[in-house]
Amino acid sequence: MRLRAFLQVVPAAVGWAHEPITTKLTWTKEISRIVYQRCVVCHRDGGKAPMSLVTYEEVRPWAKAIREEVHERRMPPWGAVKGFGEFRNDASLSEREIELIANWVEGGAPKGDDIYLPPRPPQVAREPAAPAAQAFPLPVTLDRAVTVVGIEPAGPGQVTARRRDGSVAPLLWLLHRRPEQPKAYYYLEPIRLPRGTAIEGPGRLLVR
Repeated sequence: MRLRAFLQVVPAAVGWAHEPITTKLTWTKEISRIVYQRCVVCHRDGGKAPMSLVTYEEVRPWAKAIREEVHERRMPPWGAVKGFGEFRNDASLSEREIELIANWVEGGAPKGDDIYLPPRPPQVAREPAAPAAQAFPLPVTLDRAVTVVGIEPAGPGQVTARRRDGSVAPLLWLLHRRPEQPKAYYYLEPIRLPRGTAIEGPGRLLVR
């Protein structure tokens, strides 16, 4: 999460222990599972992020900033528009996950009973391995059929593939480009495109 947003809430964190609890959602039952799955690859000791979010004690002072960051979809740093391609390395939160975090924070962000806490994630978190691929600069018109495994965006905008029959395949729509976002977006299922397909947009096409 962006450090500026966190620093803005530091003074408010002092009195968090006295906030009234108005929700049945807890860290140990619902919220830790979201954080462990989506956040701790970066938010852990030795990770890319400026702070660890593995324990309740680490998370609770930043609860309101976390709510803001996930509501604005700045975190996790994904950037791609939902429904415009499906990706295997999609780290973004679902609408349901965002709703759970917001309701938990607004309800006082309680901890809950430790008996419900899931196992901690591995101390050394590993990101999914990237598939082997060749990269071709965009835009390009294919001189042969290819299997596309992903896109390396060069900036914000849409990447689309227009086949010779006139049909269009949406490949990637990036609203903004920030350093913390993935370098490449890999498809859940590779996309087969025929010879003559015109691919438009900023970046590089990853094919095998």
